[in-house]
Amino acid sequence: MKVLTRILIAIPAILLQLSWMLLLALVWDDIAELVDFIVAIYSFIFVLYIVTKRDEGSYKILWLILILAFPLPGTFLYSCYGNQKSAKPIRKKLDRSKGEITVYTDVCREEIFDDVAADNSHLAAILKRTQKETGFPLVRNEEARYFALGEEMHKVMLEKLKTAKKFIFAEYFIVENGIMWDSMVEIMEQKVQQGVEVFFMYDDVGSISTYSRRNVKDLKKKGIQCVSFNPITTISGTLNYRDHRKMLVIDGEIAFSGGVNLADEYINKKKKYGHWKDIGFYVTGAAAQVYSKMFVEFWNAFSKENNRLTLQKYFPPLPKNISDSNDGYVLSYFDSPARFETFSNDLYIDLLYQAEHTAWFYTPYLMLGDHLLAAFVKAAERGVDVRIIMPGIPDKKIVYRMSRGYYRTLMESGVKIYEYTPGFVHAKGCIIDGNIATIGTVNLDYRSLFLHFENNSVFFKAALIRDFESDYLKTQSKSTLRTLADLKTGDMRWFIDGILRIFAPLC
Repeated sequence: MKVLTRILIAIPAILLQLSWMLLLALVWDDIAELVDFIVAIYSFIFVLYIVTKRDEGSYKILWLILILAFPLPGTFLYSCYGNQKSAKPIRKKLDRSKGEITVYTDVCREEIFDDVAADNSHLAAILKRTQKETGFPLVRNEEARYFALGEEMHKVMLEKLKTAKKFIFAEYFIVENGIMWDSMVEIMEQKVQQGVEVFFMYDDVGSISTYSRRNVKDLKKKGIQCVSFNPITTISGTLNYRDHRKMLVIDGEIAFSGGVNLADEYINKKKKYGHWKDIGFYVTGAAAQVYSKMFVEFWNAFSKENNRLTLQKYFPPLPKNISDSNDGYVLSYFDSPARFETFSNDLYIDLLYQAEHTAWFYTPYLMLGDHLLAAFVKAAERGVDVRIIMPGIPDKKIVYRMSRGYYRTLMESGVKIYEYTPGFVHAKGCIIDGNIATIGTVNLDYRSLFLHFENNSVFFKAALIRDFESDYLKTQSKSTLRTLADLKTGDMRWFIDGILRIFAPLC
């Protein structure tokens, strides 16, 4: 019903677009030759542009095949969805928002990078580049806690929400009424009555079947300010870019993130695909304030003019004497399809190429670009213990089938792939050599790595990593190691895998 309501709202705009297409069809016979000539020229230009563009190889192949096979719809689709120019409206909003708030990367003292470089010069260079490009600083880790399940994190989230004194920021891809979300809203409503300001963002498409405008009205009646990201109003290229970020920030003092959305399956109160395995964490102090800045950038970019936040009010400038805590370091950032650089994709490539002993990954989906696939293969071939834990019960069967299409190449190089027997793995993260870890919202697929807004935290030499490693081994003990003998072979299988690999960037 919620999906139907949203579709009905968008129908007038869609009908207007279809009317223009119908008008074009009616006069097609008179202009067909001219259009064919123009399309041929444009197709040739588009092909040259794609071939020379610095982009993921498999992504290029998809669009080259579509344009060469279907010149008119292919060039149209590429103009709308395949080119970064389609993200221009979103980029403008974000650039304006970023320019309005304080940039504070100068507070990351050079000696912090020197300390990291003393242990790992390659990682220090990676983090310095990430800070420069994203505007988010490397800071000393003050306090961080790892959560091996969504229900564990939810319990602590409720406890910390009750301590809020100034403001609450929440941003999620999926939200659905139920035990998890309702318990949070109940506390948020109480906090509003106590004078705490509460701001909530959610992705319109991610929650299209679970959260309606009526739900939003109910939130606003409770005093909770709410914004939906990039709502469906017309068919446009920007619809392809979704807000997959997940964060809860309380007073700028503590920030939660990870793979957990706000729906009951994430805390195993609803059984959809067996046991739901997810992970998350919280950070405090300067690391939490970084998440405040992430939220404010997005809120100001996509909320109404009269509802904008000032960073100075909700996030006072970081002190020059950032904590000298000895619990390692953390750098948090968000990926944006509006930027040319693909930070998470590049980060995982760099981490795999520098790995010396181990590289263990959690991911629900496995659709790798050429460069990242090569990094996995090369790491395993030089003797690194590379492991990937995948779901045993899939949530999307076609995506699961596509993911399995990558198994053979990885296994033949020595990568170990496990499937979680009790159910679905939604966790996203990795552990490199036992002292580097990433946890966030990034899946190892095209949508996460190239098309979604994501957030990720990189930890180095933090105690949290030991808890992550212990949980990984525990999960592995409940998983089945897949072998080459498990994989079906044959010409038809090879053909289907090849077709699915071509269209993987669309999923």
